[in-house]
Amino acid sequence: MDQQKAKKVRQLRRRRHVRNHVIGSAARPRLTVFRSSKHIYAQLIDDLTGVTLAAASSAKDKAYGGNVKSAKEVGAKLAEAAKSKGIQAAAFDRGHYRYHGRIKALADGAREGGLQF
Repeated sequence: MDQQKAKKVRQLRRRRHVRNHVIGSAARPRLTVFRSSKHIYAQLIDDLTGVTLAAASSAKDKAYGGNVKSAKEVGAKLAEAAKSKGIQAAAFDRGHYRYHGRIKALADGAREGGLQF
């Protein structure tokens, strides 16, 4: 198995491991994160109905979002959108990413915005 394929297999295994423990509902949706090299995206998803309840990203601002500062701002924006929909708690789904750097900053920004998880 070449290195690229092996890396993808490891990522999928980590993602499945996290998703087996995190389930979102309307009362406590799943906060999922996607991180690219230039931007970071976050969504609140109700897994029971398959609906995205709120979303925020650094790409909407047309500014560089590949740093900790913008990740924290995205977390705060998501918390604000969640509050407007009446959501106070969420289950954090980090995917295959480590809870470090931009992922941690996004979570901290959401917590500071009033979202509990």
